[in-house]
Amino acid sequence: MPASVRIPGLVLTEHEFTVPLDHGNPDGEQLTVFAREVTEPGGGTGLPYLVFLQGGPGQEAPRPMGATGWLGRAVRDYRVLLLDQRGTGNSTPVGTLAGRTPADQAEYLSHFRADSIVRDAELIRQRLGVDRWSLLGQSFGGFTALAYLSTAPEGLLEVFFTGGLPPIGRHPDEVYEATYRTVLERNRRYYRRYPEDRDRVRKLHDRLEAGELTLPGGTPITSRLFRQLGSALGMSDGAENLHYLLERDPESPAFRHDVATMLPFSARNPLYVVIHEASYADGRATRWSAQRTRPAEFDDDPTLFTGEHVFPWMFTDLPGLAPLGEAAELLAEREWPRLYDAEVLSRCEVPCAAAIYAEDAYVDLRFSEETAALIPTMRPWVTNEYEHNGLRAAGDHVLGRLIDLTRGRA
Repeated sequence: MPASVRIPGLVLTEHEFTVPLDHGNPDGEQLTVFAREVTEPGGGTGLPYLVFLQGGPGQEAPRPMGATGWLGRAVRDYRVLLLDQRGTGNSTPVGTLAGRTPADQAEYLSHFRADSIVRDAELIRQRLGVDRWSLLGQSFGGFTALAYLSTAPEGLLEVFFTGGLPPIGRHPDEVYEATYRTVLERNRRYYRRYPEDRDRVRKLHDRLEAGELTLPGGTPITSRLFRQLGSALGMSDGAENLHYLLERDPESPAFRHDVATMLPFSARNPLYVVIHEASYADGRATRWSAQRTRPAEFDDDPTLFTGEHVFPWMFTDLPGLAPLGEAAELLAEREWPRLYDAEVLSRCEVPCAAAIYAEDAYVDLRFSEETAALIPTMRPWVTNEYEHNGLRAAGDHVLGRLIDLTRGRA
């Protein structure tokens, strides 16, 4: 029987499900998928389910601390199912896949995109005896929600997207060209706000090139690795977090610790690195798209930070990722199957609403609006009030508005 615990304002019930690694081979290797059901005390019975799909890829579902933010709003109307997507959290971990050849590693990792997560969710829905349920997809979770809407709409009541309405059929190169334009603008804004930081960054790069600074475990902080801290500039508090890091003495343990904490990619979450570009591979190979499309400005000016961009050199600069380096090369050449069916989406009857952030540094506005226009039941809410982390920053308002949009109250 599922185990339940109470925390202030919420009841948490734990579930574990066994699913096949490859849904095309249901009797093959199996995985465990963990989910946490969240309800109000004395509530939940008779309410519909809302499945939360976390961003990433490779990020676990949030751990509830109380009935606050978007979760506090959600439990008023739903039983919330926080899904640790395959390979994350309390689900079967990925790790370094020791003992497998690079080809076997690549084949294993190919089953961790949105299409496999949708198949997991459908098995879970059936095992829980749920007729239809709702989805809330944040960032990559929105990519997964769109794949769900495209392949199994019969299982859905309504779908909410926050910062995660992806392009359909676009080449990954188009995606990264767009995000580079945005991150260049974020660099310009950052240095307008903190002009003295440019000189700090320039001096830091001199020391990084000389190999003088390391992460807490002894890994050298390379210049190109340090520049990935620009991923934070897409969040509402990112510029300030980066500035406060640059205020620190580079010799201090705090500086090195904070660099390690702020780096977007690490061995802690290998899926985020090896599957990231594949999340945009809607029927194509990626061939290290971010590396190929990187603008010349980044070569000319070492003070420019990059964004949410994955590069092949990361598997040498971050030794913890090295065991998956050859597999990553194979995945970069893989011709991926389609994630979305535009014809199915054009006939969608499931109510949908999307918070589209006008200046989103991770999911381009133009492509999100293009996708929204394809879906007849979509109610888009385009706003510059929030950044990509709007659901975390003001979740009760964001989710409340999306609920109102699907129900004709806004």
